[in-house]
Amino acid sequence: MECNYLNYHGLPLPRIAHSEDSLKYFENFQVNDDDVFAITYPKSGTTWMQEILPLILNGGDFTPVQTIPNWDRVPWLEETRAALVMDTIAPPRVMVSHMPYNLMPPSFYSSKAKVIYVARNPKDVMVSSFYFHQMASFLDDPGTFEEFIDKFLEGKVLFGKWTNHVRSWRNTDLGDRILYVTYEEMVEDLKGVVRRFADFLGQKMSEETLEQVVSHCTFNTMKTNAMSNYSLVPQEVLDKTKSAFLRKGISGDWKNHFNPEHEKKFTAVIKEEMKGSNTQFPWDDDQLEAV
Repeated sequence: MECNYLNYHGLPLPRIAHSEDSLKYFENFQVNDDDVFAITYPKSGTTWMQEILPLILNGGDFTPVQTIPNWDRVPWLEETRAALVMDTIAPPRVMVSHMPYNLMPPSFYSSKAKVIYVARNPKDVMVSSFYFHQMASFLDDPGTFEEFIDKFLEGKVLFGKWTNHVRSWRNTDLGDRILYVTYEEMVEDLKGVVRRFADFLGQKMSEETLEQVVSHCTFNTMKTNAMSNYSLVPQEVLDKTKSAFLRKGISGDWKNHFNPEHEKKFTAVIKEEMKGSNTQFPWDDDQLEAV
């Protein structure tokens, strides 16, 4: 993992989007009290959040999501683009990050900035990541599906172990500054989740605006939005012949990939590493709820 990645506090980050300078910018970033963060482990709904949050915060104005690429509209704070675009974003600023809680900028902890943390069934995260590694020229070859399961469980993937990331954002001292939601809830009841987001962020939305936002933020609509579907990225960077960037947008696709042996091994590791976290997730059919 040497050439494609740089090591940041033990986390592998892709060099195509991260640099020593971008990480210094991240560390020194001055968080404002009205800033909004969407925090995800990779492949857990980040693009979806980049679509939803601007619409909530600007009262349903679709102009930004139809004219500005998502990586400039709602930038990753740790990536190289952030330093170029953050000053152009009107408050309240929305940004995304894959960083664990303990590595956030010092100014984050003393601010009143709000956080929405999205968690997704790690089996689906792993499947999505497997396909992403196949299409992304800037990532290591994932190997076979079975080999990639091992890499994922060992944390030899972008931003390290899923369990470490999820646990870091639970039981924080953020109090009412953080809202937890799952990808599965978004799939099942997008309208209800968008309403929760609006309430959490103190934004009043009419029923008509809410319906319009939800309609625009469905997976199928996003797949057709060139500002969100990564069709603007050159083929040599993201090879769409190997996989679509926005692939399925469903819950439970892992069942089409895992055999019983994979499932047993994966579940045992995740369950053990989530012990004592006082966290329960809705994917009970996986037997992955923390104990």
